Amino acid sequence: MPTSAELHERRIAAVPRGVSHATAIYAKRAKNAEIWSEDGKRYIDFGSGIAVVNTGHQHPKVVAAVEEQLKAFSHVCFQVTPYESYVSLAERLNAIAPVPGPAKTMLVSTGAEAVENAVKVARAFTGRPGIVSFSGGFHGRTHMGMALTGKVVPYKKGFGPFPADVYNVAFPNTYHGVSSEQSLAALNALFKYTADSSTIAAIIVEPVQGEGGFYIAPFDFLRSLRTLCDEHGIVLIADEIQTGFARTGKMFGLEHSGIKADVVAMAKGLAGGLPLSAITGRADVMDASGPGGLGGTYAGNPVACAAAHAVLDAIEEENLCDRANAIGKIILDRCHALKARSNLNCVGDVRGLGAMCAIELVKDTASGEPAPHLTQALMKVANENGLILLSCGTYGNVIRFLAPLTASDQIVRDGMDIFETSLTEAVTRVA
Repeated sequence: MPTSAELHERRIAAVPRGVSHATAIYAKRAKNAEIWSEDGKRYIDFGSGIAVVNTGHQHPKVVAAVEEQLKAFSHVCFQVTPYESYVSLAERLNAIAPVPGPAKTMLVSTGAEAVENAVKVARAFTGRPGIVSFSGGFHGRTHMGMALTGKVVPYKKGFGPFPADVYNVAFPNTYHGVSSEQSLAALNALFKYTADSSTIAAIIVEPVQGEGGFYIAPFDFLRSLRTLCDEHGIVLIADEIQTGFARTGKMFGLEHSGIKADVVAMAKGLAGGLPLSAITGRADVMDASGPGGLGGTYAGNPVACAAAHAVLDAIEEENLCDRANAIGKIILDRCHALKARSNLNCVGDVRGLGAMCAIELVKDTASGEPAPHLTQALMKVANENGLILLSCGTYGNVIRFLAPLTASDQIVRDGMDIFETSLTEAVTRVA
């Protein structure tokens, strides 16, 4: 059997360097919140494939649903011969997504496709070209996705030019000195000086920024954004690709603010590890495109649809929204305790919504200067100690915690024990 080191050498020779990875751990098998490498080492997984396996690796319901669907057929293309599981999944998403009814849903394969199609339907509905996004936001690696994304390195550098009529304004981030009022003022200034509101089709926002650093959009800001969109006839798109499917303690992150979007883009946690994404929106918005204007060869693959039905069943039957809150409390309590430790002096901020939690590392708490080198050292030490972590943030100094929502209290606590030990060791290494 090949070792992780041997596979890594083969990877360097065979795969472009632009396809990066958080670890050099090569997975052999996985179960719930644990991964075993090709070398036989066991790891606690606090990454969940970037918030994809919210229901854990190899959830029995997902495995059974996939196996059963494979016995019937794996692909016929919904645009050629439709099938029931696509329709019934659309019906389920129409019922639960935070959009005003009646709603309609289309299925595609990736988060970037969901964002692209959300933009398409918004432009078709309004007859306008402009799209507004926010600094620090991440919306995919297609050209439109990159244009919307508010972070240059590594996502946009060297890949331009990007589509026109895309505007980026400051996201409210109180830790870094941007208030909701300042962000709204930036939007109004955009309408006054750069692009009249009558030319704007949509505003896209993440209820909690993912790649940008797990910054939670203030609920009052989201409510004001809803009002502003209503005043100007602008479609509000909620990018729930990382926040969706119980991750934040509610089925969708937007629910915390009490508002609804016109269109919701979702992916990641939808199908338990199979490639599936969705766009759910107001029926009048979703119907604005003509027949043939939307779709894709693999869009709404039947095996992925079967997995998604099993995921939704598991979330409901196992009360995973409540479970997300319980896991988040364990993680945040430990992180706040670390912040209070006088011998560390490197925790600038702790934040989270449900089980979407983060800790922001700084060189010292007095200056608040980002500490990306410490962050990278911590991830390396954590891997050595048997814990998989992911970083994020525009400064590369945020650790995000994305444990599966099916993880036991004990395994979450064990993971946090490793995290604390690893942080202490990393601080010593970079000193």
